[in-house]
Amino acid sequence: MTTSTTPKAPSMLDALLPLGALIFLLSLSVYLYGSDSSFGPNQMALFVAAGIAVLIGLKNGFGWEEMEQAMIRGIALSLGAVLILFSVGALIGTWLLSGTVPALIYYGLQVLDPSWFYAATCVLCAIVALGIGSSWTTAATVGVALIGVSMGLGLSPVITAGAIVSGAYFGDKISPLSDTTNLAPAVAGSDLFSHIRHMLWTTIPSLILAILLFILIGFNANGVANVEKIDQISRDLQQHFDISLLHLVPMVVLLVMAVKKVPAFPTVFIGALLGGVWAVLFQQPLIEKMADQAYPTVLAQLKVVWTTLHSGFVIETGNVELDKLLSGGGMSKMMNTVWLIMSAMVFGSVLEHTGLLRRFVQAILRRAHSTGSLITSTILTCIATNILAADQYMAIVMPGRMYKEEFEKRGLAPVNLSRTLEDGGTITSALIPWNTCGAYMHGVLGVSPLDYIFYAFFNLINPLLAIVYAYLGIKILRLTPPEALLPVVDRPKA
Repeated sequence: MTTSTTPKAPSMLDALLPLGALIFLLSLSVYLYGSDSSFGPNQMALFVAAGIAVLIGLKNGFGWEEMEQAMIRGIALSLGAVLILFSVGALIGTWLLSGTVPALIYYGLQVLDPSWFYAATCVLCAIVALGIGSSWTTAATVGVALIGVSMGLGLSPVITAGAIVSGAYFGDKISPLSDTTNLAPAVAGSDLFSHIRHMLWTTIPSLILAILLFILIGFNANGVANVEKIDQISRDLQQHFDISLLHLVPMVVLLVMAVKKVPAFPTVFIGALLGGVWAVLFQQPLIEKMADQAYPTVLAQLKVVWTTLHSGFVIETGNVELDKLLSGGGMSKMMNTVWLIMSAMVFGSVLEHTGLLRRFVQAILRRAHSTGSLITSTILTCIATNILAADQYMAIVMPGRMYKEEFEKRGLAPVNLSRTLEDGGTITSALIPWNTCGAYMHGVLGVSPLDYIFYAFFNLINPLLAIVYAYLGIKILRLTPPEALLPVVDRPKA
């Protein structure tokens, strides 16, 4: 039964208890389970911490039904990401079967050199993400192939994942096609292209520094690649798959749809289905080996593609490394990631509804006296929201709503807030294992954010550079009151 009394505001102790419990349980989970912590233990930690938040909410006068509805709404917010995630699982499976990913790996092995592979990976993902406006699609397509190329070259898939995430989030952040790039100025009240221009001051230097670091790492990796091993992998790929540039057509079609701003879910799922069609057209010998001979040819081929869509692709070449490289995908393989996302959304939704997140912000604002400290506080709030609410959209919208009035009171132009929301919210989401973005990258790339976080240089440098800019007063734009507070269309004519 819902309460009829007005809930009281939470204390700082109330706000700290669920957070402290979550940090302790997640740390214990990693200590006890290591790399397996995201396959159940972290989900339990999030549920227990959510339970503590619910108890605090009940103590403060919130009813169970309203908190339950908040959880349901939070889960509903993540369902768009879940649909994309399932589609990506299907896409990876059929692109392995069709030869699309094997072709990308094959050509990548021929043209990429260990000494500049990491830097090239970052730049390539940045270009693709800038063109299509999606870090997720970039990681699921060229990112998956680049992980395979790194293994073929004898390089680190962990560093490669860091380079993929760095490039993908650079492109996603400044592309006018990106949803977050449009969301941040909408929340802050700034113009899209003014927002993008303002972001370049922190984004471009951050990418340059990241590329330089990848170049330095690449120099140390020079000579690691085994030419004989690369030749063997190339021969094995040609033995088990038909390899040609024609097999890159599904990827080209997907990228064109993304550029044309076709929604992500249908784009990725159409890409998955096209991969299945391409497999039937061009990988007949492989499909015949996998087909159930109890059925007519057409039905047997359909069953192979159908199975790949839901359960992924598995190949046995006799080469254990190659089998690992070319096996994966399937909608069912994404279920654990979906479980993690939903668990995180339950926790974050309770904290938002009961005012525990807002309590943190109130405490921060009392200490944010200068412009530098205000922008730093906003970035830290975005990061905290990514950790607690576990979703980059919430990490943009919630701090944006919380700080917008304060930015206006201090005469700061809206582009300062919109840039800060992206510097702190968009960029850091992929570094947190239970965040929707971190969980997605783990599910697609097969590398935990806890591992690649040390190599996602762009994502680490950008928030720090934004804080340095804030304290130095670099590119802090101010309003000209009072008319500058108004939208352009409402300003009085001279």
